[in-house]
Amino acid sequence: MTVIAPSAPPRIRLAVRCRALLDSPAFGAGVLALILCNAVLLGAETYGGFAAAHRELLAGAENLFLTLFAVELGVRAAACADRPKAFLRDPWNLFDLAVLLAAFLPLVRENTSVLRLLRLSRVLRTARFLPQLRVLLIAVGRAVPGTLSFLCVGALVVYVYAMIGWMCFADSDPAHFGSVGRACLTLFLLTTMDGFADAVRAGLELSRLTLLYYASYVLLASFVLVNVLIGVVLGSLEEAREQERQARLDLKQQGRPDPAGPTSAELRARLAEARRALDEVEAALARAPYPARTDRSEKPAGPAPVVPAELHAVAGPPA
Repeated sequence: MTVIAPSAPPRIRLAVRCRALLDSPAFGAGVLALILCNAVLLGAETYGGFAAAHRELLAGAENLFLTLFAVELGVRAAACADRPKAFLRDPWNLFDLAVLLAAFLPLVRENTSVLRLLRLSRVLRTARFLPQLRVLLIAVGRAVPGTLSFLCVGALVVYVYAMIGWMCFADSDPAHFGSVGRACLTLFLLTTMDGFADAVRAGLELSRLTLLYYASYVLLASFVLVNVLIGVVLGSLEEAREQERQARLDLKQQGRPDPAGPTSAELRARLAEARRALDEVEAALARAPYPARTDRSEKPAGPAPVVPAELHAVAGPPA
């Protein structure tokens, strides 16, 4: 439970209450259930008979979902009332805002296909509530540059082998190598090992050297390049996980007390820290007692010093 200082401004009070609502597990579970129900509604509309019989019910349910999504986005915006720029810095908030506002545009509402695509995009919001799915989406985004490089290398390999195949098999197998386009399509299918046995059998009827052509292509395209792509995706996934861990660590390290007042958990932590400090001070005092203080102007109390007998004989009796 969050403790709000009595002197806090109203916008800070609103932000604190909305943040507490967003952090509650019940709110997250409710929004996730709302997104899944919206997906079920989209699937139900694909059945023509059911959609025709319950047209008004489906339209009312869509308006209800749209209203609830607007309320949920309003709560998120109110949670950033004390720092409005933080709402716009969150890409998920911008995505939700774009999808919600597009549903109210006249041109979009009249276009059924575009409206269904926008409604379908709401399903992607499940990534906000599923951390592992969010990591996967981040990994896919980070793998795009490496994937583009892989596609360029793969296209170059396919084109070179397609030209060689056209020169070697254009006359004997025009259905698969009659042109560069057909050769590229054939080699692309061979990348997935589809029809590889038939291609090798047809090539052996022409020459045994064709086995070297097909074997080298399969080894390069199906094994080397595909494994490189897998490595790129796995590397991006590991980077996404590290980014997610670093983001959580930064939030913990940069955590500041709420300006509206500390929470009860923060107060208990401070009290526990103060108790530990007091225990350490008491233990240090017990281990190191203070020495007895003496006055330098007076001689310290204690037994008289012992003088050896030889010194008495030399110095003589005392006066």
